[in-house]
Amino acid sequence: MPDYGVDTPDWSPLDWSWAAERLRDNRNFWVVTATRDGRPHAMPVWGVWDDPELRFMFTAGPRARKVRNLAQNPRAVVAVDDTIECISLEGVAAPVDDQDRRAWWIDRYLPKYQPISPELDAQFLLDNLMIEFVPERAFAIIEREAEFATRATKWVFDGGP
Repeated sequence: MPDYGVDTPDWSPLDWSWAAERLRDNRNFWVVTATRDGRPHAMPVWGVWDDPELRFMFTAGPRARKVRNLAQNPRAVVAVDDTIECISLEGVAAPVDDQDRRAWWIDRYLPKYQPISPELDAQFLLDNLMIEFVPERAFAIIEREAEFATRATKWVFDGGP
């Protein structure tokens, strides 16, 4: 990312733990999908990051635009809603069909969101689609003048398509 100043002696990459903390603790995420012909669509969602597996899960109604887009084009972007300490992931997403996997995600989703939405329950999640996102790469910047050009970082993950 030389245009961000990372090729200078002042550059110091962010640790992945910095990104993982923001992904774990963030409440609202932006999910960006595109139709087969490239028309973009962005919507905020609630979701859960699992760092040991490097996976993100969000829910969606079965007829949602993002679901229809992903059926045609599985590539997507997931970003935290913070515009100061930014992390953006590029990868692929697909519905979770395996019941054990769905239960595994529910066990992570409910403790995060039930404190702010007590009526949320497992049945709500089971009645909707659960979408698992697998990142291929991530980008981070800190949008503070002193850190912008010295902390921009890119990560590339193995195991992507």
